[in-house]
Amino acid sequence: MTEARMMAGAQDLVARPAVRHIELADVRDALGEGIEDFRESPTHLVFVGLIYPVIGLVLARIVVGYDALQMIYPLVAGFALLGPLAAIGVYELSRRREQGPEVFWWNAFSVLRSPRIGAILLAGALLVAIFLLWLGAAQAVYDLTLRHPEAPWMAPEPISFTELLTDVFTTAAGWVLIIVGTGIGFVFALVSLAVGVVSFPLLVDRELGGTTGEQAAMAVQTSVRAVIANPLPMAAWGLIVAAGLLIGAVTALVGLAVVVPVLGHATWHLYRKVVAG
Repeated sequence: MTEARMMAGAQDLVARPAVRHIELADVRDALGEGIEDFRESPTHLVFVGLIYPVIGLVLARIVVGYDALQMIYPLVAGFALLGPLAAIGVYELSRRREQGPEVFWWNAFSVLRSPRIGAILLAGALLVAIFLLWLGAAQAVYDLTLRHPEAPWMAPEPISFTELLTDVFTTAAGWVLIIVGTGIGFVFALVSLAVGVVSFPLLVDRELGGTTGEQAAMAVQTSVRAVIANPLPMAAWGLIVAAGLLIGAVTALVGLAVVVPVLGHATWHLYRKVVAG
């Protein structure tokens, strides 16, 4: 029995996707290949990308409706945490484009029929949990700095957007919020990058074996190993993603209709470079 378990463990080890070491030039090449994919079929990708800003605008409207203006920035910034999940359809388009046949926009939704959809959803649930924890942390920082520093348990008072900006940028408490919130956000972004940069393209691409939970776990572990093995290239990639999403956000989220597909395609090519085929 022990020998059988050791043999099974050895097989599992061999089945683990191998992680390569990459350079900064590979990150640049992946971004260029992502842009090229977008140029080849921009209509398809804009259609997919529009889903993202529409959801963002709906969430922002909900926040305004509930007198929670302070949560608009955490929501927009938090979209980066969900980016790897939001782009799964784009990964599928890139995968099909590699195979040669003509690609149509509806092919993006074929990933929903993948035998690994359960593992994709499970890994996605992890990203959603990270996103919700980020929102909770952002609200807590606001409560402890700007809302009622001496009594954060008190009910919030209605505040206008102008008042919020004034409090954030012209008070000591506001600068504490910016510094502490940015630091906490960086930690969440790092965790999200490690969890999602490789796991979702990997689940879209290949069979990993095992149960749904085991597949999701192996994909996440592979993603974490890829980040640990390539700290500088992955840090550069994280900065590219943050800059791209910032550009999309300052255009009232409409720019995300282009940014998200481009980054999705580039992520696919980055995955191809970092995980052995």
